[in-house]
Amino acid sequence: MKMKKKSILARGTMTAILATALALTPLTALAQGTRIQMPKNKYSLQQDVQLGQEAATEIRRQMPVLPENSEVDRYVESVGNRLIAAIPREYQQRAFRYEFDVVNARDINAFALPGGPMFVNRGMIESARTEGEMAGVMAHELSHVILRHGTAQATEAQSAKYQIPAIGGAILGAIIGGNVGGVIAQGTQLGVSAYFLKYSRNYERQADILGAQIMANAGYDPRDLANMFRTIERQSGGGGGPEWLSSHPNPGNRYELIVQEAGRLRVNRNAARFDNAEFSRIQSSLRRQSPAPTMQEIAQRGAGSQSGGQSGRRQYPADSRLEQRVESPSPRFSTHTLGNIVQVSVPENWQRFEEQTSVTFAPTGAFGNYQGQSVFTHGAIVGVVNSGTNTLEDASDRYVRGLLQSNSYLQPQSRYARASIGGQRALSIRLAGNSSVTGRTEIVTVYTTMLRNGELFYVITVAPNNESRQYNQAFSTLVRSIRLNG
Repeated sequence: MKMKKKSILARGTMTAILATALALTPLTALAQGTRIQMPKNKYSLQQDVQLGQEAATEIRRQMPVLPENSEVDRYVESVGNRLIAAIPREYQQRAFRYEFDVVNARDINAFALPGGPMFVNRGMIESARTEGEMAGVMAHELSHVILRHGTAQATEAQSAKYQIPAIGGAILGAIIGGNVGGVIAQGTQLGVSAYFLKYSRNYERQADILGAQIMANAGYDPRDLANMFRTIERQSGGGGGPEWLSSHPNPGNRYELIVQEAGRLRVNRNAARFDNAEFSRIQSSLRRQSPAPTMQEIAQRGAGSQSGGQSGRRQYPADSRLEQRVESPSPRFSTHTLGNIVQVSVPENWQRFEEQTSVTFAPTGAFGNYQGQSVFTHGAIVGVVNSGTNTLEDASDRYVRGLLQSNSYLQPQSRYARASIGGQRALSIRLAGNSSVTGRTEIVTVYTTMLRNGELFYVITVAPNNESRQYNQAFSTLVRSIRLNG
């Protein structure tokens, strides 16, 4: 069983470290600390876990995560376990599934997802001066998870009913109408930060305070958390920008607030001793490796398997370029098989580009690079995504709301309409907006249906409004041609 699973507090599998820490220290270290009131939250703990697990699965597919049980991975997990053991009893969430991964990225960043998954960039580890500084960032991220800030923020938002679907859809869905591919593959800051990390200043203050308390209870000096902010500010110039600080706004006098909170706390001297020599050894090991790529480089390569290799994402040819005039769809169609569940027919003058869980079909001149990203302006995407629900309506809401969050220029033009895909009940909805790529109004239609395995199958068609007549027949034929085996 993977070590990550051993760190799951949710299932009652208390490790010896946890039992010892709690026995020796009945949280007296926190007796004088500031008490934090849990924010209001209309969502269940299980929804936090579900959302976080779905997003984490996609991140591991598309980001260069260091191998499990590697030296660095085991070390970061051990620090994570130490912090989990120090969570005050009143804040423990036994339904949560805490896991820790290291992303082979140079940027100084880290983020945690609802329900427990945490990702720490290699650049964060290399930039910290001590284990305590690295642990401080992890304790802060852990506090966002414990206090359920992601779903609490959704609860506060207008139309909160749609916030979780929007988050899930933005993480797992494709960006269309200008940015092709998963949000995570475009850079973590673009997807995860927008929904899970950019909290209000009040939530940042809460995470600073609880993070300091967890550190004290784990045997770390809480002032290391404050010091890490200054370390990041000093070193951010060479690592792709101060990504962590930009997504974690300063609540005001952050350094002074943490130092003040540290003065109220008693560091748990009975906790297992930590050794900065091991931290230095891990840093030296990382620095002997090839330099980590930046998030921008990862996005451009489409890199990201669990072992840090290529994900199989296929980029457009290097000489591809967008054109104002794109050849009309051919009246002749060719049939494609996608995996073992889908057959679809598309105009024979459209090219095929495969991604992890989707395939894009587009004519020459409709795909290329725009402002450093792979984009397409005419064509269709066919793919599947984890639905996270048993109903087509809810799954479609999740996916479509995610697309709207990721493509703010698009707006729904109608309610869902009944449709059919492969003889199955389906829904369709029309979106429209002014594309920054073409400067023209873009028409996007989304078709969705449920597969027997619970996944959501989708088709997205894209074309400028002034060319829609040329493409409508092709899109209609494409949708009618689909055969589903799953």
